[in-house]
Amino acid sequence: MKLRHFVSLAALAISAASTIQAQERVTYKSAKSGTSYYQMGVEIAEAVKAGTDGGMIVTIEESQGSTQNVMEVRARGADYVFTTPPALVGAAQRAAGPFDGKGDPAFDEIRALFPIPSLTMHFVMSDDSGVTDFAGMEGKTILLGSGSFGATEGEKYLGLFGLDGKVNLADAELSNAVAALKNGQIDGFVTAGSFPAPNVIEAAASTGVTVLSLSDAQIAETGRTKLVIPAGTYAGQDSDIVTTSLPVAAFTTTKMSDDNAYQLTKTFWEEREKMAESAPWWAGVDAGLIETVNVRFHPGAIRYYEEAGMELSDEQK
Repeated sequence: MKLRHFVSLAALAISAASTIQAQERVTYKSAKSGTSYYQMGVEIAEAVKAGTDGGMIVTIEESQGSTQNVMEVRARGADYVFTTPPALVGAAQRAAGPFDGKGDPAFDEIRALFPIPSLTMHFVMSDDSGVTDFAGMEGKTILLGSGSFGATEGEKYLGLFGLDGKVNLADAELSNAVAALKNGQIDGFVTAGSFPAPNVIEAAASTGVTVLSLSDAQIAETGRTKLVIPAGTYAGQDSDIVTTSLPVAAFTTTKMSDDNAYQLTKTFWEEREKMAESAPWWAGVDAGLIETVNVRFHPGAIRYYEEAGMELSDEQK
């Protein structure tokens, strides 16, 4: 009996060891904790674990930003997945912009997996301000914040649309925007993030706001990607909002095995609808977003897209 018991325990131990050995681990680096993009990483990790029955485990790692995510490619291994705008990958591969003088052969090995919610520009004006278009912003007090993509992009748009020096810029952090809007300290704020944006939801529900739309000519001036926020996304929003976005995607490198890249991409798309049920920003991710990722895709991801009938361009393969 004792011998049989020992053999049974040994068999269980071997089985457990095999399971652990078979489990694939991925490190997912996205953004600062507390941000929507960090939360998206958590949601992807949960979805991958559920979708693979624990066969693939994603560990979330805090990041200081997209540029850092790309730079770390030089020292990371086959388990590294990160998020960044595709344009920044292109800049790294050309040693341009923030990568000027910092080129590295490792950047040429970056490959795309799947798109995630885009950074979407929101120009949010209080109903009390009476502003319904960009011209109406003249003389108003606007909070841009500082140091973020939204702040930099918002300032650029004010210049492009003839509002440079004609708008009062509030000296405060974006985290104070909704409270300042409620108190009448500002007339509006600019924010960029996935939609629906939590701070815009709060502002629309508590004070009533108008999120400004851009004309096709204005969108062309910005050089960004057109994006439509459907009517009803925010309280009191009766029509579509036409704005701009900066596409964002998940990437890895050629170090990742084809099988792992395939499994990760497949699981993401198969679980996306379930994620959208609890986090509406995933509803904005569909096959149409793939074309905004103008970077070569990983062979494992390409295998999934071909199986699923989701088209990639010749440049993406």
